[in-house]
Amino acid sequence: MGLRLGKPRLVAQTEDVIGEIPVWNGAAGTLSWIDILKPAFHVLETTSGDIRTAVPPEKLGSYGVTSSGALIVGGRGGIALWEPWTGRFERLSSPEADRPDNILNDGRVGPDGRFVIASMDKRLAGPNGRMWQVSEGETTLVQDGDIFLPNAICWSPDGTTLYFGDSHTNLIHAYDYDLATGAITNRRLFADTSALPGDCDGASVDAEGYLWNARFAGGCLIRFAPDGSVDEIVSVPVDKPTHVTFGGPDLTTLYVTTARFRTDPADLARQPMAGGVIAIDGDVPGLAEPLYGVAAG
Repeated sequence: MGLRLGKPRLVAQTEDVIGEIPVWNGAAGTLSWIDILKPAFHVLETTSGDIRTAVPPEKLGSYGVTSSGALIVGGRGGIALWEPWTGRFERLSSPEADRPDNILNDGRVGPDGRFVIASMDKRLAGPNGRMWQVSEGETTLVQDGDIFLPNAICWSPDGTTLYFGDSHTNLIHAYDYDLATGAITNRRLFADTSALPGDCDGASVDAEGYLWNARFAGGCLIRFAPDGSVDEIVSVPVDKPTHVTFGGPDLTTLYVTTARFRTDPADLARQPMAGGVIAIDGDVPGLAEPLYGVAAG
């Protein structure tokens, strides 16, 4: 029996250039996300529909949430702790300082509480990006190179598999992930998505171990089975979905961030949800989003 999914609905229209990194806060009943180009950090109160927005001190590629409510962010200047509502900003490291053409892009907090983030050459001049891991304020290199445009960082339900996608090559790889040390080993191909609609963008894994991938310029989400095969293709009413996560009281609502980036006015007129956040109610729950510095379980 296939998935049961409701009709996509718009829950926030913030006219983001490139909305990214939706994070559900179950305790507060809020959804947060960023616009990586304005830049902006948004928080949606899902019961009232109210939206709060803060402007970060630099463009952000990604972020995670700490137990105090502060954010660990990967921005143009490096890794930092930022409190959006007070403005407090503490630089922790600048891991790409030796590669001035590199910027930090996709990142996520893992089930062990570590923040994993990858960089890219902003000119896409080559596979010059690297993967880093932040734990207790220390930034450690875990993959040196072979990254064009990093996306789709997420973990299997048991936390022992790390998924990592590249939007330039349209390949999603899997690694063995050591929850005790954060080490990654045994890189292998999970899915070659080059023949599928759009490009590989943000991803999340559901409680059944299936990976949901937003397809930028493909107008859909693709659900991959644990063996890497395509299970479902779910159309969305925008050309450029950027990321997907699970939220709601029982984690069965798909929240999809979207982009208006390089979309002409005629195309925007036919997709009024572009630049906003879309919700799709489903029947398969996702996984709770971990907090930085706090191991799950």
